[in-house]
Amino acid sequence: MTQLNLRIGNKPLGKKLITGLVPLLGRYNEARKSLRGSISQQSRQGLDWMNFFLADVQTAFGAFVAFYLADLGWPKGQVGLALGVGTLAGVISQIPGGALVDAVRWKRGLTAIGIGSLCGSALMLALMPSFALVFVAEILHGLTAGIVTPAIAAISLGLVGRRAMSVRTGRNYRFNAAGNALTAGLMGLAGQYFAKSAIFFGAAALCIPALIALSRIRADEIDYARARNAGKGEQAESYHRIFDLGKNRNLYTFAACVFLFQFADASMLPVVGQDLAQGEREYASLLMAGLIVVPQIVVAVLSPWVGFYSEKWGRKPLLLMGFGLEIIRALLFAFSASGPMLLFAQFLGGISAAAVTVLTILVITDLTTGTGRFNLVRGFIGTLIAIAASISTAVTGFMFEGLDRWEGFLILGVASATATALLWAAMPETTPAKYLD
Repeated sequence: MTQLNLRIGNKPLGKKLITGLVPLLGRYNEARKSLRGSISQQSRQGLDWMNFFLADVQTAFGAFVAFYLADLGWPKGQVGLALGVGTLAGVISQIPGGALVDAVRWKRGLTAIGIGSLCGSALMLALMPSFALVFVAEILHGLTAGIVTPAIAAISLGLVGRRAMSVRTGRNYRFNAAGNALTAGLMGLAGQYFAKSAIFFGAAALCIPALIALSRIRADEIDYARARNAGKGEQAESYHRIFDLGKNRNLYTFAACVFLFQFADASMLPVVGQDLAQGEREYASLLMAGLIVVPQIVVAVLSPWVGFYSEKWGRKPLLLMGFGLEIIRALLFAFSASGPMLLFAQFLGGISAAAVTVLTILVITDLTTGTGRFNLVRGFIGTLIAIAASISTAVTGFMFEGLDRWEGFLILGVASATATALLWAAMPETTPAKYLD
């Protein structure tokens, strides 16, 4: 038998890889230490596991809702409309929800209310999937996003501060993605071998450990001024006027980029899910679960690294990579429907999601430092994301009925390319030279 002996220069390949990984792991450990600061282990772990279990709950919505409704016989147009109404409800809640999170010190309480709303929405879908109640459940789920999402970001910033926010955000998304991946697999099995409604019963049950994890976060460790990105000293209790925020050109540029990206991204997987549900593939539920699990595993692995290296390389290069990969993903969906190619497209989507989701929070943090309006601006960006997602899911539901598959995905690819070009041409680097804390 011939022995395979791969070498790079004078060193064996295995030794070369190990030599290269050691300093990377060392830098990652350094990043983990910078995360801790004065935060207690109890609060750190509570925030970790709250992200994990909230992701478990959220996994039941989105693509699984599209799959569930298509299995019940809903046409693509009505499925897209139901998803669109839910995301449109998020538009209504984002800005007032962000302003509320800035104003209220009881951020854990706001998060608990949001978790309870998610539980109610999941039970409606599981027990009473009538036309009217499906829309009510989707609206309730959409409204919840305006409270839970900014509250988690505010709790994170209030706990660790601006200097460690990049690593903390990456860690949030690691646990979020790990929860998504695990739960998507389990829900796929439940949908395949039990009733499809088991997906939403499971989501409702997972609200209980999410609330327990939330209770572990110590309220006395959340700095109120820091949680809304206010200044220090006398400026800690002040807010910038909304009129002054409106003069920030970079904020508008970034908002436009995120809008176009979300328009392209929001409906890709739901459309693929509907095609799987209405096709004749065996084990369609398991393949659908795989399409959700693969990118979440990638996000879980890469998110902390994205946060860490955004401090080394800057935000913009990593954002350009994330935006550019979405173009390739759209093209793969356009010209192939094979299982392996769909999974590869979702692998690229995971890299893109890791970059864009983590860096969106960090860019908002950079642009709002000292304003006291972090959560309001987070709500503004969230509103645009919700509008883009609502338009995307509602319009593309009918668009794909009237166009060939490749034509629909090509249009989404053009939207991704436009977002990437705008980001490259008009958006500056936002990483601060020096942090307030």
